Amino acid sequence: MPLGEIFEKMKKADGILLGSPVYSASISSSLQAVLERAAVVCDMNAGLMRHKVGAAVAAVRPGGSLQAIDTMNHFFLNHEMFLAGSTYWNMAYGQLPGDVLKDEEGIANMRNLGQNMAFLLKALNREDSK
Repeated sequence: MPLGEIFEKMKKADGILLGSPVYSASISSSLQAVLERAAVVCDMNAGLMRHKVGAAVAAVRPGGSLQAIDTMNHFFLNHEMFLAGSTYWNMAYGQLPGDVLKDEEGIANMRNLGQNMAFLLKALNREDSK
């Protein structure tokens, strides 16, 4: 998807869920490019992401998950967004496509993250409608 389309979707969204596989102890190069360009757009348009809800997830092998999640969370926090969290780090383990579906704890954590993000979005929507 072209960057312009990604930014338009991000601007219109109430919440943004970022996800990345972790290959070399951080987010993928394509997500890094999107976040760097989005940061420039946000810097030129103050408040563009203010009060949106963000959540970060990573599909990982043994290392790099915290670095990847931290990178995504810094994007959210640097642009005045609220973070949705879960009961543990938002990651699932796997090496090959589909392997993360075998990580029962990771999948349960993702389910909880989705519920928490939905709760936060609904709570913010109620506040906006007052």
